[in-house]
Amino acid sequence: MGSLLQFQDLNLAPSPSSPLTTTTTAAASTSSNTIATFLSAKETAKALLVPKVEPKLEPFDVETPIYQQQPPQDPSNSTRDLFFTSSTPNYFSNSQLIPPLSQSTSSEDDNANNLYSEYNRISELFRTAFAKRLQDQYGDISVVSDPDSRAIVPFNEDDNNNSVLSTVVVSRRPKYPQRSSELVRVTDLGIEDQRYFRDLVRRTRMVYDSLRILSILEEEKRRGERLGRRARGDLRAASAMRDCGLWLNRDKRIVGPIPGVQIGDVFFFRMELCVMGLHGQAQAGIDYLPASQSSNREPIATSIIVSGGYEDDEDAGDVIIYTGHGGQDKLNRQCEHQKLEGGNLALERSMRHGIEVRVIRGIKHEGSVSSKVYVYDGLYKILDYWFDVGKSGFGVYKYRLLRIDGQPEMGSSILKFAESLRTKPLTVRPRGYLSLDISNKKENMPVFLFNDIDNDHDPLCYQYLERTVFPVFVLTNGSNGTGCDCVSGCSDGCFCAMKNGGELAYDENGFLLRGKPVVFECGVSCRCPPTCRNRVTQRGLRNRLEVFRSRETGWGVRSLDVIHAGAFICEYAGVVLTREQSQIFTMNGGGLVYPDRFSAKWAEWGDLSQIYPNYTRPSYPELPPLDFAMDVSKMRNVACYMSHSSAPNVLVQFVLYDHNNLMFPHIMLFAMENIPPLRELSLDYGVADDWTAKLAICN
Repeated sequence: MGSLLQFQDLNLAPSPSSPLTTTTTAAASTSSNTIATFLSAKETAKALLVPKVEPKLEPFDVETPIYQQQPPQDPSNSTRDLFFTSSTPNYFSNSQLIPPLSQSTSSEDDNANNLYSEYNRISELFRTAFAKRLQDQYGDISVVSDPDSRAIVPFNEDDNNNSVLSTVVVSRRPKYPQRSSELVRVTDLGIEDQRYFRDLVRRTRMVYDSLRILSILEEEKRRGERLGRRARGDLRAASAMRDCGLWLNRDKRIVGPIPGVQIGDVFFFRMELCVMGLHGQAQAGIDYLPASQSSNREPIATSIIVSGGYEDDEDAGDVIIYTGHGGQDKLNRQCEHQKLEGGNLALERSMRHGIEVRVIRGIKHEGSVSSKVYVYDGLYKILDYWFDVGKSGFGVYKYRLLRIDGQPEMGSSILKFAESLRTKPLTVRPRGYLSLDISNKKENMPVFLFNDIDNDHDPLCYQYLERTVFPVFVLTNGSNGTGCDCVSGCSDGCFCAMKNGGELAYDENGFLLRGKPVVFECGVSCRCPPTCRNRVTQRGLRNRLEVFRSRETGWGVRSLDVIHAGAFICEYAGVVLTREQSQIFTMNGGGLVYPDRFSAKWAEWGDLSQIYPNYTRPSYPELPPLDFAMDVSKMRNVACYMSHSSAPNVLVQFVLYDHNNLMFPHIMLFAMENIPPLRELSLDYGVADDWTAKLAICN
């Protein structure tokens, strides 16, 4: 699996036998600025320590601190730990070398005091300019400092004879397993195995998305009104999951498809690809097993990302002309010739051995939480490679890749097709549309009706409901006329936040932070505007949905947009019946939907018990047992056509805003994962699969 950040490789350190000042390693070349700063401070300390700090009778060789040698690691794993040896040479082990204090002159004392002051000054500069920067940038670095120390580095009082130059920067040893060097291919998975791995991936992604949203919110609270870089919740979520050992496929490096990851799955962050084991590099476009870890001492490529980062790339879908990496400046301009090494050599070796690679495409996507969306497009074979002169006049390596036959349609092609449907549906699909908006403009977005299978047009025979219809007594008796006084918008601590247990249920983007038994939104008695972040479900549809005819599920629902995990989709609307009314209705053979039977998938969204051992599921506000049914036999909305699934991608969250009667909440639907366009939306109605046909009354 990949790393959290593209850190400099500081593990490749000089050997214990070589002086630090004469060492030139690959680590020093890749992190010249950082190492130069550190060496400068070290050499200054060395120059000052030898002549004046402790008078000595004869010169001796002073050993400089060395990096603690680490076992060989994957160069592609760019998360590195910075270590120095805590045991240091005993400079003054021979007492004969130290003259009595009475022999010191006043001039020498003054010089020593001046030097001590200089040590303190340089030490403070070092801690603030170098170590603190590491701490801010990497997060898992702790700075050890002693304000009373007279050395540039902390003084270890436990060492015999006052040994000096102890640890400068200490990193907590990783609790997570390192990425394996064993290459495997997963084949012949049974149905149960496929379900298991798909559910594992779904749950892991759900933890990542909910943790990312919460991390951004906590970071914004910590910063307050201060300006700065955008909070990187994706990095924080990946780091926390890595520390807890929740990254997938760390024990094996998989060649070919990743179990549980389907072609067409979408991701908004590179770090999520690393967490899933789909691509192990946080920045590099080629993921590979380095030669140092390969059994045959040859690098092997496992996946690539095609995102247009190189001007010589050519992407025709099934055929890709992929440019190797390297030779670019900070502005992504080619400035030197590429070399057949690292990932470039790994692609060439994979071609020689006939090993396929996974292809993930990075596509610019407006309206998302990031500037791009990453789509897994399946497996490709490397057919050929050559060295050519690029558009910038420098030599680049090019690879011809061909998509393997027999795979599902590429997710990137579906994204482009869905974009065309949003703007010109009749041009793209001239046959099959029964209506371009079955809501008759009651919704913010049109709801398409499509059937190219048979002549069924049943959804046109029902009255479309934008919102649920409650009995009159619910609205009159359930409103107490209390609300918040937040004129510009609600925030944590206001009256409505206190009703939700002290925090609002959504972030600034309208994503559900964590599932609760019931969410109280701002209502008619609140003074906040319609744009308040606590009025998410009242704004209606935000994605273009399509009711379509399916051979497997009858009528189904899919989106023409990418739906973010945690985003609101729509309300499950119908006519609410009391228990007595529902009993009479069922006696006449009518079909009803019972909200209390919906599976409590809300408890899974935001469940961070794997991250925080003391995490407890939200239990406030407490919701009493629901004792009503919903009639959707005559009036309904688009949600009623969603099919049942025991592994759904949509969850039910109960919400109150127009009244406070806990017995009659609204049934709101939220996305449990990132849902790509044209993928069917599904709900868990709380029954076994054998009863799906009986409960999906709309189909």
